[in-house]
Amino acid sequence: MSESFSDNVSIDWYRTPIDRERLDTLMRRNDLRGWLQTLAHLGLFFATGALAYVAYLNLSWSNWHWSMPMLIVALFAHGTMGPFMGLIAIHELQHRTVFATRALNHFFEKVYAFISWSDYIWYQESHPRHHRATCHVAHDGEVVLPVKFSLTRWETWLSLCAWNPKQTWARLKMVWRHANGRIDGDWYNYVIPASNGALRARHRRWARTLLLGHGLLVVLFVATGNWFLIVVFTFGTFYCGWLGFLCGTPQHFGLNANEPDFRLNTRTFTCAWLPAFYYWNMQYHLEHHMYPAVPFYNLPKLRADIAHDLPLATHGLMATWREMLDIRAKQIADPCYRFVPQIPNLPITST
Repeated sequence: MSESFSDNVSIDWYRTPIDRERLDTLMRRNDLRGWLQTLAHLGLFFATGALAYVAYLNLSWSNWHWSMPMLIVALFAHGTMGPFMGLIAIHELQHRTVFATRALNHFFEKVYAFISWSDYIWYQESHPRHHRATCHVAHDGEVVLPVKFSLTRWETWLSLCAWNPKQTWARLKMVWRHANGRIDGDWYNYVIPASNGALRARHRRWARTLLLGHGLLVVLFVATGNWFLIVVFTFGTFYCGWLGFLCGTPQHFGLNANEPDFRLNTRTFTCAWLPAFYYWNMQYHLEHHMYPAVPFYNLPKLRADIAHDLPLATHGLMATWREMLDIRAKQIADPCYRFVPQIPNLPITST
């Protein structure tokens, strides 16, 4: 077990007070809402995949001037769903708040994890710790501040706008290592320790399930002459990650470590309905951390109830990223710069 982290967490978190009866109402799960989101979400992924496959079937030299752009647009639309088919959807299902029927959360968690090649076993162990000790360096290895990214490397843009084979190969190698019982990284080894043989065995079996399951599908696709389904399904979550990057990066970017107040380490922004649908309403990330038992479909209502005690939320990805890039520029120019959101009744300014 890594000595870099500790489960001895004692943080007196500040949460905006809310009426208990109202909170109980907001925490109620609803199977119908869960079915509507999950079937629409999965349906859009398979619909864009079908569109890409039809575009491929219509591709020929005689009509390349319209069939090739159609294929590119279809793949771009399909790939845009990719990041949201992984830990974003799995995140909500692991909180067991999507469906009132617990077994449905478990089932769709595995469906999404298989489609996206996601390590949901690791995430089951990591994410509760992230919630208990959000951005506290001694306890949370899932989100380590400062969050860093590069917008100048060509590989970044290749991953965001098209397909990065190097990144795909790294993902497959990681699954292969896990299938053979090899785990790298301090946080990985901390949440899935070698001392826990049963957990390690589950983790190993899931990696083998991914390799065997997708391998058999690849053989089936090739044998039936439908090899392009490898692009659409097998690697359908591995390209065009631009929207997932834009939505996911703001969660804790530029904010503060080791603070017992989610308002200082977690960001909420608001956006149009389509990215909100893709993102399972996780743009309300501050509210989610304060009250993680509230289903994603009730987070806008929770926001309305407690907004008086929260920092103002930027509206739209453009405004959100404008704020983030401004923080980033100031932090690069002055490593001591600290951004503190303007919180009602807490008159602290950026330093």
